[in-house]
Amino acid sequence: MRLSSVFVWLAVLAIALSGCFPGGPTYSSQEPAGFFAGVWHGWIAPISLIVGLFKDGIRVYEPFNTGWWYDFGFYIAVISGFGSIALTRKHTKSKHK
Repeated sequence: MRLSSVFVWLAVLAIALSGCFPGGPTYSSQEPAGFFAGVWHGWIAPISLIVGLFKDGIRVYEPFNTGWWYDFGFYIAVISGFGSIALTRKHTKSKHK
């Protein structure tokens, strides 16, 4: 039951934030996407890729951007694991007999 409610909330969140996909009408050459938009677009890149297969105009990367700062934010988000930066890793202890 809990897994299905998490899935429903994630679906609702994805639909609510669908206006924030790269390639939409949000940004233009007069108002390009900046650093924080790059971070957001990096976090939602896998979702943007899937949605872009079914809807024209949705891209993984915003074509109207500020350049280096947008790229920096985008790649920080992609490299960090799409929003899940793990500073520590769980190690399982193996039992030695």
